[in-house]
Amino acid sequence: MDDDLVLVTGATGYIGGRLVPELLDAGYRVRVLARHPERLAGRDWADDVEVAAGDAGSPDDLDRALDGVDVAYYLIHALGAGAGFADRDRDTARGFAAAAARAGLRRVVYLGGLYPDTDDLSPHLRSRREVEEILLDGGVPTVVLRAAVILGSGSASFEMMRYLTERLPVMVAPRWIDNRIQPIAVRDVLRYLVGGASVPDEVSRGFDVGGPDVLTYREMMQRYAAVAGLRRRVIRAVPVLTPGLASLWVGLVTPVPPAIARPLVGSLVHEVVARDRDVAAYVPDPPEGLVGFDDAVALALARIRDLDVRTSWSSASTRGAPSDPLPDDPDWAGGSLLADDRSREVDTTPESLWSVIEGIGGAHGWYSWRLGWVARGVLDRLFGGPGLRRGRRHPQRLQPGDALDWWRVEKVVPGRLLRLRAEMRLPGLAWLELSVEDGPGGRPVFRQRAIFLPRGLPGQLYWWAIRPFHGVVFGGMQRNIARAAQEHGAAEGG
Repeated sequence: MDDDLVLVTGATGYIGGRLVPELLDAGYRVRVLARHPERLAGRDWADDVEVAAGDAGSPDDLDRALDGVDVAYYLIHALGAGAGFADRDRDTARGFAAAAARAGLRRVVYLGGLYPDTDDLSPHLRSRREVEEILLDGGVPTVVLRAAVILGSGSASFEMMRYLTERLPVMVAPRWIDNRIQPIAVRDVLRYLVGGASVPDEVSRGFDVGGPDVLTYREMMQRYAAVAGLRRRVIRAVPVLTPGLASLWVGLVTPVPPAIARPLVGSLVHEVVARDRDVAAYVPDPPEGLVGFDDAVALALARIRDLDVRTSWSSASTRGAPSDPLPDDPDWAGGSLLADDRSREVDTTPESLWSVIEGIGGAHGWYSWRLGWVARGVLDRLFGGPGLRRGRRHPQRLQPGDALDWWRVEKVVPGRLLRLRAEMRLPGLAWLELSVEDGPGGRPVFRQRAIFLPRGLPGQLYWWAIRPFHGVVFGGMQRNIARAAQEHGAAEGG
């Protein structure tokens, strides 16, 4: 069965992006379904897979993607999609189950959430259980793997715990911080997912999966602090901090926005411990055993320290975020594109200028009016946008699909062009282009374009209201990037 064709949905997400190379290493042929195939361009495995462009919500796209497929991985959920996420999850799961049955698949594998035996579930876990039931009832043998907190560099659950522990030596927490949780290392999740493809055809059921440790969230933070070399944290539980308030608090302290923090926090209200170990009968434990909590944290921190975070929670497409590419024709949509276009010659090498451009954002900032950017980021967070807290996956390298603060990397031409699409809350669509062009005497020309497509009158008013600040924001950005590039070139001997 190793040469079976498998379809991976959600390949641009945290788990999907890590599962694809594991399946390739196991000998499977892999096809991925992606709404934005261009976001796969920078992946090491991009040339080794078939790419089916399409939306999992489209029956026609699903039929094309599932044609000839033996096993399909369903890694889709509307985490952070706001109100109505359960309806979207339900409709998408029903459509996928129907398409899998039409295609005559041998198996579906779904990664769901670990939940207790109760009907009083958080909306997030209730939706995960409903999707599980839809897929199991869909007529195709299905393996459901239920996991709680996934420990790995870049996972939303891990990043939430990491930032809370590192930034708050003293904290007030909800009383359910003492509920028991069974976390699992991401490498064990991936091993179970790969093994799920070869489970016997007659098996169609759910399996609880978890690591060897059962801990409270309080214990998890204290043990994280110990592994990270931090002092023991002072944690006080109070009975009045609701999941909604707690998610806002998480959104202020960590890069995880409230829209994603809310379902994660809501799931912690329950004790989530594996009820059985039946999965081991089909996917045996490795000889060295499952990865324990402390080892999982140490491995994740090593990945972060070595700048080897392969995927991140912010890599996943966000429903509702703008996804329209920059039009090639400036007259698109009635010629209503507005732009701030600046160019200047820079006394450095093209390589030094590109190095500064590709390193923009995150810890390096935006080379402009810092207070203005911070204030705009706070305002964006208040209205449900990502703000400036997502940072970047790697401090120097960018690839299409990467989140970069409130931008999404739309296109990278190494050494020449970086195009970013705004995912902040705006009355229109916006892009920022930074490019290196050939100049006289071998010195590069730095071109910077801020582009805006207004949405109706509010969009027009927004553009003209901020236009007086363009000189400060965009002019300052260009001058400071040019200066940083010159300093970089001088330091490099150029």
